[in-house]
Amino acid sequence: MNMKHLKPGITLQLFVAVLATAVLGVVMMGFAARQSFDRGFIGYLNLQAVQRLDAAMPRLQQAYASRGGSWDFLRARPGAWFRLIEPDASTDGHSPWEGDAEELAPHLLGAGRRMTLLDEQRQRVIGYPTLYAHSEQRELVVDGKTVGWLVLAPIESVTDAAALRFRDEQFNATLTTGVLAVLMAAVIAWWVARRLLQPIRTVAQATKRLTTGEYDTRVDIDRADEVGQLAHDFNQLAHTLGRNERLRRNYMADISHELRTPLAVLRGELEAMEDGIHPNSPQAISMLLQEAQTLGQLVDDLHELAMADVGTQQHKPEPIDLAGLLHQQAQLFAHRCEARGLALQYQDSPPLWVQGDPARLRQVLHNLLDNALRYTHAPGTVQISLSQAGPWAQIRIEDSAPGVASELLPRLFERFFRVEASRSRHSGGSGLGLAICESLIRAHGGRIAASHSELGGLCVEVLLPLAPAQPLN
Repeated sequence: MNMKHLKPGITLQLFVAVLATAVLGVVMMGFAARQSFDRGFIGYLNLQAVQRLDAAMPRLQQAYASRGGSWDFLRARPGAWFRLIEPDASTDGHSPWEGDAEELAPHLLGAGRRMTLLDEQRQRVIGYPTLYAHSEQRELVVDGKTVGWLVLAPIESVTDAAALRFRDEQFNATLTTGVLAVLMAAVIAWWVARRLLQPIRTVAQATKRLTTGEYDTRVDIDRADEVGQLAHDFNQLAHTLGRNERLRRNYMADISHELRTPLAVLRGELEAMEDGIHPNSPQAISMLLQEAQTLGQLVDDLHELAMADVGTQQHKPEPIDLAGLLHQQAQLFAHRCEARGLALQYQDSPPLWVQGDPARLRQVLHNLLDNALRYTHAPGTVQISLSQAGPWAQIRIEDSAPGVASELLPRLFERFFRVEASRSRHSGGSGLGLAICESLIRAHGGRIAASHSELGGLCVEVLLPLAPAQPLN
């Protein structure tokens, strides 16, 4: 038998834990209540006995004075003794110290049996035979003279039948209440266990389906507590996993598509050369080299993005003057713009310092300007500007027509995404340039976004956090 199936479920574990806690609490409270009751009850009985002791003193003093100043009338006469110390004892017309002990027995509540009468020499006259150091003692005084002592032995435990019956009734009531409390705790524990764990079980089942690739799995738990938050987080996780899976599939399809075209050209040309259809001319070799360079650029771009995904891009941050960096890139692209019939507009600005990797930021500017040149129709304009926007350095690269539809602007930084028609793969791009720019800017703590340009084309805005001003040399 598999021992794994013998393990109790979490519902049973929670039920047992809650019930055991409740039972332990009831037992401890019952024990404490019993101990407190016993001590309090014994204290109450002792207090009642002391009150009887105080009440008996005047009668004893009066009897002593009326009997000639001697305690002999009580020696060996328990009936008379009990009549004096028990105020409720019936005298039936007799003197309180007359009669037999037998007729007084039904009236005794226990206090009289623990009283002792001592004479002025502290010798026992009658009563309880044992004296304790912590006994209650009262001095008996007649005409200003000490004539004896009345002593009460304290109660150490309950022995009286009525008291025992009262105590047992209290114990039974406490026991009944404890049993009812345990039964109620069991019902509540079972309800709580099922109430708390049913939605968790639902999430667990949904998680199992999620592991099999069912990314459309959702759980419907409308609660405002931690379980509801768990359900919300699970649904968000399932949504993210589904989206990532779709992106992964699209990514792999795009990679294979991008690699297939130059590889097909290379293979076709090489087979044509091998079969003698195309001569092995410098023009053919140049075309093959161009296709190989396209493959190499694509592989480099993919490698760049892979490093960005795992956070292993190498950055060497240092203070950089963006104005100087933009000026260099503008000079590099000036001739290319002129060759394509485009006007490059750039005005030098005061130094703006940021903390970053010069090579990586230079790569960003190169990709953005190359993207603008590639997708702008001649005659057109490419405009570069640099300004300060609060704690940010703001770079704007704008171009003229054609533009990009508003619904496509958020997708420009997706990998392998191209706007069809004028901005197509025929312009030579791999669809990874803007995605690389986004990863590099994000690594520098900045932001990048695309919007419509007033020139009629696209405007790409880059924000980089400013560095402290650099001292003049």
